[in-house]
Amino acid sequence: MKVLVVGGGGREHALGWRLSRDPEPPRLWFAPGNAGTAGLGTNLPIGSEDLRGVADWARRERPDVVVVGPEAPLCAGLADELLTLGIRVFGPVAAAARLEGSKAFCKEILEAAGVPTARARRCSDPAEARAAVRELGAPVVIKADGLAAGKGVTVCRTLDEADRAIDDALVRGVFGDAGRLVLIEECLVGEEASVLALTDGERIAVLASAQDHKRVADGDQGPNTGGMGAYSPAPVVSDADLSTLRAAIFEPVLRELRRRGITYRGVLYAGLMITATGPRVLEFNCRFGDPETQAMLPRWQGSFSRTLLACADGRLNPEAISWAPGACVCVVMAAPGYPGEYPKGAEISGIEDAERRVGVVVFHAGTAIRDGRLVTAGGRVLGVTALGRDIREAVTRAYEAVGCIRFEGAHFRRDIAARALARGRG
Repeated sequence: MKVLVVGGGGREHALGWRLSRDPEPPRLWFAPGNAGTAGLGTNLPIGSEDLRGVADWARRERPDVVVVGPEAPLCAGLADELLTLGIRVFGPVAAAARLEGSKAFCKEILEAAGVPTARARRCSDPAEARAAVRELGAPVVIKADGLAAGKGVTVCRTLDEADRAIDDALVRGVFGDAGRLVLIEECLVGEEASVLALTDGERIAVLASAQDHKRVADGDQGPNTGGMGAYSPAPVVSDADLSTLRAAIFEPVLRELRRRGITYRGVLYAGLMITATGPRVLEFNCRFGDPETQAMLPRWQGSFSRTLLACADGRLNPEAISWAPGACVCVVMAAPGYPGEYPKGAEISGIEDAERRVGVVVFHAGTAIRDGRLVTAGGRVLGVTALGRDIREAVTRAYEAVGCIRFEGAHFRRDIAARALARGRG
């Protein structure tokens, strides 16, 4: 089997790593990949948002399936482009990817499907937005409607903070076109969790739960990032809860999309707030999470490539998916300054020592090879990941591995999975 993985971050390294461990490993290409994926297959000089470049390569090489990692190419119509060429795609068409590409559309689908979610107002006028804030009351969440690289959501504790966030989006245009429309949303209280499901448009396989850590600093302090670490499973979501979530969230949403003539094939990621009155959907993503993927796929059992191909073909068998016992934890090592401006080109050492430890794999996110040296090339540099019999053992192994790795100015959170450990699970 020939598989092209589109993307160049830690998620794509994890996808390729899992594919490479299949009983019958496929031949792998990455567009563009990173220093880690180069050891698994062939990196191509094609950017993930270069739709024409990806399509031209696929037309020539005819891969059995293209697995799209990031959201931007999906929202831009990469799956549509490939399907017109007769190329199988794991990832939704643009009409379905709007669940992530437009928060207003996502809210519309949730409300039409009767799925529990936060109350919200859609606003494009600053005065209207400020009035909506006062109607809902602080704290309140201001969300840019479009894709904003994970930076378009602001949790505002006061009305003044909300007014500033509205001005950023609707007056100063901080988020560009993505912020021309905003959602003013009630601030839900509870514990966040990520629950992903594979779907071929009809059948649904709910995957193991996970919990991400978005804030840059310990104790959930500081600005939001793309994710500073994750663990799976998340004890805030029980196995019994997964069946409930399937019936209460995934089935109604897919049914509403079908009612509108939209078939969703790929992975559907529900970001949840587990409140005192039950789970509510904060958002949907149209792709695997990053870094949730790094914390989930090491526990995957069976053929990953065959499952992704079955999704693309409309013949998913949920019973074929199983998970190894235990837990997995991913700790992100970031460049100095991230999530703000950060330098590139710092030499990285110690990965080999880290991976000699039991249960450890290091996923590359922002790395490159320069003059024969492994160097930093992004904000989130590495996802240091470890398996364990339970969360506590996985956490211990992951941080011991982090201690082996060096690059100038590296920073990371020291409390990944602390919520799970506080629950006495692990």
